[in-house]
Amino acid sequence: MIKPLLVALQLLTRLPVKINTPINDRTMGQSLLYYPVAGSLIGIFLAIILLSLHPHTSSLILAGLLLAFWVMITGALHLDGLADSADAWLGGFADPQRTLDIMKDPRCGPAAVIILVIVLLLKLAALEYIVRQQQWQAIIIACVFSRTMLLPLFLTTNYVRQNGLGSVLANHLPRGPAWTVTLSVLIVLTVLSGMQTLVVISVAIATWAFLRHMMISRIAGMTGDTAGATVEIMELVILLGACFW
Repeated sequence: MIKPLLVALQLLTRLPVKINTPINDRTMGQSLLYYPVAGSLIGIFLAIILLSLHPHTSSLILAGLLLAFWVMITGALHLDGLADSADAWLGGFADPQRTLDIMKDPRCGPAAVIILVIVLLLKLAALEYIVRQQQWQAIIIACVFSRTMLLPLFLTTNYVRQNGLGSVLANHLPRGPAWTVTLSVLIVLTVLSGMQTLVVISVAIATWAFLRHMMISRIAGMTGDTAGATVEIMELVILLGACFW
């Protein structure tokens, strides 16, 4: 179905996607099934940049360019969620309602700045290694895996806000197809990438489970911001893992 795919691309990227007909809640829920496809397109775009520019520039500059394009093509969507989550977790003082209130505050606090700097610096360092080793596959895996893991997050975790986009996605996600997509993508990534990648993916899944536990312990569920933070951390785990395989 083309329309849910277009919705996924419109939500997750800054590609010039136009949808000329109204989007209903069912289509919004179905769009989650295409998040891995959106991730693969982002990863392929970045891999093409890496392969095209690698012979002509230094690894550090190319890593910086890749990171900049990565942020631009996604519109810093998940970085925003990471920043809001960092502020909320530090400033919430273990109080669920205070944590949720801080997440809605558009202002950026010191915790957000610190976490963003750390994550971006680690991504830059990992990308520099990936460029030198020509491990462009790691970028595609990071983009696909991180967005795929949003499906089990929505499937197994209560969405705590009653209104908004995340609530629509959670309430209208087709559960059976979502599990099929999740398992299929994980199997394909493992088969195509080999046993070393399986170890990294296993670590990433364990990290995902820990993040989900933190969400449930603090706010009894998830929000759009914590989902975005999960994507960023999953990307980082895969990129860092690529430095060891």
